[in-house]
Amino acid sequence: MASPMRTGNRLDTVEHTSILRVLTYAGAIIAFLIGSGFATGQEILQYFASYGFQGIIGTGAVVMILITYVAVEFFFVGHAQKFERPSMIFQYYAGKYLGTFFDYFSILFVFLSFTVMVSGAGAVFEEHYGLPKYLGGAGLAIVVSATVWFGLKNLVDVIGKIGPVIVIVAVTLGVLGFIREPGNIAAGNAMLPDLELTQASTNWFMAGLSYVGFCMLWLAAFLTALGKTARSRKEAVSGGLVGGVVFSAACVVVGLGLLANIARVNGTEIPMLVLAKDFSSALAAGISVMIIAGIYTTAVPLLWTVSSRFFADNTRKFKYLAIALAAVGAVMGLLLPFSQMVNLVYVINGYVGILLLVLMIVKTCGRVMRRRSV
Repeated sequence: MASPMRTGNRLDTVEHTSILRVLTYAGAIIAFLIGSGFATGQEILQYFASYGFQGIIGTGAVVMILITYVAVEFFFVGHAQKFERPSMIFQYYAGKYLGTFFDYFSILFVFLSFTVMVSGAGAVFEEHYGLPKYLGGAGLAIVVSATVWFGLKNLVDVIGKIGPVIVIVAVTLGVLGFIREPGNIAAGNAMLPDLELTQASTNWFMAGLSYVGFCMLWLAAFLTALGKTARSRKEAVSGGLVGGVVFSAACVVVGLGLLANIARVNGTEIPMLVLAKDFSSALAAGISVMIIAGIYTTAVPLLWTVSSRFFADNTRKFKYLAIALAAVGAVMGLLLPFSQMVNLVYVINGYVGILLLVLMIVKTCGRVMRRRSV
């Protein structure tokens, strides 16, 4: 057993903060957020690159500050409060009635986000492989429901290790996209007024808030549950900090790569494959696999979050509900084109998430002030 070590006024142990667990928690956050939108580039195109330099730098700064705060806060509260149900995080911030609204709204949004993952998988199969999109959508639903069947612990172990690898590959592709001809970034920024771009909002600042808003509704219950499993406050907070910063930085880098190639990626369903094909068909094939993996790492916790809202993790009812939801989500996700699904589901729900963000900041400030007054 590790020997006790006194830190400040509380007794801690050497084993309470594990670098590996911190990185696993950070990896789980990254893997959850990359999803079909990030991995395909469609999300980064609509929220960052379509606004040019202002979007990439301005939106990137807003997202980095707020996503990091949100991740740390959810981990911290989950560890401190140890809620019986992760969804109780909404009542903690918003009170009984408004918290109940956020609870049910977030479940609906998380489920709709799962349908976006299905749509993304279908788009990859159709646009890159030339196969019917229902093969990709149905295949994803089957694999995800099988993973969720085995519960939260195995889920974190799987996605926490896949996520960082996908981000490294995506960032590398983004870097290659703009260092090949650095002048293309300025040229891409200059041609934006002449392009018909699908944007997340009327300006880059609101796009950044909307982006954080929908990410929050994804992360709330999932990170609260993970925070409960952390062995120390430092471990929980560190995982949120690393995950938030790395993910936000990755968004900026990929955004620069897309801006440098904005004329060619505009209007495509899978912008990242356009960048990959510039180098080789073999690289494009590898990137298509990476995109599917990115979609998988987000779809799994999304489906787990909805199922766990109604039944305890790893119970028979939980497992059967996960399979049923995966089947319904597969059907819904194949009805609309992927780019439309991203713009419709993410943007609308992002604005609702902004209200939760305001309530969180108020709650955090109140907590800090009470501590200082003691």
